[in-house]
Amino acid sequence: MTMDFKIIQKLYAGLPGKIRRARNLLARPLTLTEKILYSHLSEEPTRSFERGKDYVDLNPDRVAMQDATAQMALLQFMMAGRKAAAVPTTVHCDHLILARVEAKTDLAHSLSANKEVYDFLRSISQKYGIGFWKPGSGIIHQVVLENYAFPGGLMIGTDSHTPNAGGLGMVAVGVGGADAVDVMAGMPWELKWPALIGVKLTGALSGWAAPKDVILKLAGILTVSGGTDKIIEYFGPGARSISCTGKATITNMGAELGATTSVFPYDERMAVYLRATERDDVAKLADAIAEHLAADAEVQEDPEKFFDEMVEIDLSTLEPQVVGPYTPDLARPISGLKKDAQEHDYPDEIRAALIGSCTNSSYEDIERAAHVARQASRKGLKARTHFLITPGSEQIRATIERDGQLQALTEIGGVVLANACGPCIGQWKREDIQREEKNTIVTSFNRNFARRNDGMASTLAFIGSPEIVTALALGGKLSFNPLSDALVNDRGEEVRLEPPTGHELPTRGFEKGESGYVPPAANPGSIELVVDPKSERLQLLEPFPAWNGKDFTDLVVLLKARGKCTTDHISPAGPWLRYRGHLDKISDNLFLAAVNAFTGETGKGKNVLTGETGHPFAAVARYYKSKGARWVAIGDDNYGEGSSREHAAMEPRYLGCVAVIARSFARIHETNLKKQGLLALTFTNPADYDRIQEEDRLDILGLQEFTPGKPLTLRIKHKDGSVDEIKVKHSYAQSQIEWFKAGSALNLIAASHRKEHK
Repeated sequence: MTMDFKIIQKLYAGLPGKIRRARNLLARPLTLTEKILYSHLSEEPTRSFERGKDYVDLNPDRVAMQDATAQMALLQFMMAGRKAAAVPTTVHCDHLILARVEAKTDLAHSLSANKEVYDFLRSISQKYGIGFWKPGSGIIHQVVLENYAFPGGLMIGTDSHTPNAGGLGMVAVGVGGADAVDVMAGMPWELKWPALIGVKLTGALSGWAAPKDVILKLAGILTVSGGTDKIIEYFGPGARSISCTGKATITNMGAELGATTSVFPYDERMAVYLRATERDDVAKLADAIAEHLAADAEVQEDPEKFFDEMVEIDLSTLEPQVVGPYTPDLARPISGLKKDAQEHDYPDEIRAALIGSCTNSSYEDIERAAHVARQASRKGLKARTHFLITPGSEQIRATIERDGQLQALTEIGGVVLANACGPCIGQWKREDIQREEKNTIVTSFNRNFARRNDGMASTLAFIGSPEIVTALALGGKLSFNPLSDALVNDRGEEVRLEPPTGHELPTRGFEKGESGYVPPAANPGSIELVVDPKSERLQLLEPFPAWNGKDFTDLVVLLKARGKCTTDHISPAGPWLRYRGHLDKISDNLFLAAVNAFTGETGKGKNVLTGETGHPFAAVARYYKSKGARWVAIGDDNYGEGSSREHAAMEPRYLGCVAVIARSFARIHETNLKKQGLLALTFTNPADYDRIQEEDRLDILGLQEFTPGKPLTLRIKHKDGSVDEIKVKHSYAQSQIEWFKAGSALNLIAASHRKEHK
């Protein structure tokens, strides 16, 4: 058994009392978010916490890591000096598997190509008491939902879409590897007490509308930064009408709003899913305390009193949505897609359609897509574009193979890929188009930044539900609307597609497929970890230097980023995933996709020490480091949006960065910068971003008095001799300032461990 049932029993036994004490402390009813957070505080609270300001220490119930981020996290954990993970932890091998031909071929190739990394992850997991899921077992979030997620729990994961578990009533938060290391090392996890967005759902979905359309609609309303430092809590009669896996789709993609996480209250649809995945005992426990696994009745009756923002969506009138390209908040109903495509000159021809991923690979998702495919076969239609299917887990794959959905999808031209992230995170090796050929693709994924899927900025990616994407594969054009338009079949007849239907769970239960779980070793002391010094995939880490106690002066500007600068821009994935365990090698991708505000070039800048231009930012940073010149990066709004990858913070730190100054930060990346000992600062006046010039030298002053809430001074020394002095803000708590002084949070943990064992 992979689940830790005793932990759930213990949590549930204490939950009513903790919630009662929190309710008394606040002297008001509680939201579900507050119930879960207050019940996981590391110390008994003595006061209420101010939303968006106070930092609190929490004790998560578990940690989950995927293979790309687990490498660096576990390399850091080795430095912490602990003998075993302090909380239940799992590693899932899903990111490194290439998508090129089909499942068996791609998996075999990936097992060979990544053997060194997989062997390392398996052995280090067994040594430190960590559960290990082999390549091919499935995507981390689907596997967690099937095995580990439970209502009322608190989990952190080293992937930004960890909130997927919110579909099963869990507060599940995506974090960087350093946060995971803290918790694995027995330390509490620090979180800024979140503001709350309430989303009331009424009515019920019908026709072509799917759970995916709820979050696509919300993305258009709130934007990619609208959820920063906030938790989105869903409630209302419409919430109860959505399946558990449909809820997970919605909470998964809440990460694209910058939200800390998203959560649904426990209901009968979750209970049904728990029982279907052989967790009857958890469902029975949850049923007994169901009132504590949802917001208090007063909150649901008068939500404006308890939430900082409110959104209401009537599911009965919700039209299927399609978002993109280049950003997941560019939303419109499918009826508006044709006009939008014409006005913006988006290529009408769809070159590839892809369904699945961690967001939309449930049984219900594939069942509804297969219903569309079966209609197509009966009516003489085939996919008019490349059509790729990614099952979310081995359990899903085995079940949909048994029940015929895979056959239905392949009969219209679909190709089944491995149970892994594949094209969703850049592991798609496309051979159907010329390099940088402008083209359109449609997916049921969660993220559509430039270069995200295939490494090409010329690819315009649009996101919809699996059933809509399947229909668009049959139509072959963005201008096709399956709700209203006919298609011409192979006999020259006009035919129309009917709204999809399907079971949310298999009537015959889930088929397990091949077991992919490897438990921790019974004798961990017998396992030796060896990292070859000559390896190109793995590299042992050295601690970052501590702060020297002085202000930072005469800093050069390596990059001033213009516009969207996500973690994909800072540290691209795709072919660079192979170096996720080797800090030196992966640092060569630093800012490879960032747009230089001074020149408009991508990935290149000026070496102000030599005067040379057009060099990759990583090469310039290495030169600065070799000369002892410290540097800063300047960011625009929502800097660091997207993936949780801490490489986007570790690479700058490794190559000599001391500070990132931006108009605003995405939550996870800001924390990652702090964890690695960097200064994450924001312009007090966002317009001050425009003051920074290419050859400026910067001083960051006031570090000896670095305290929470007190701005620092940025002195900008221009090439012409003029000087500007402005204030820059920060959000550091005192404990985070100690990370900065120590050189990183990990340095502080290691020092504490050494002190304990003297």
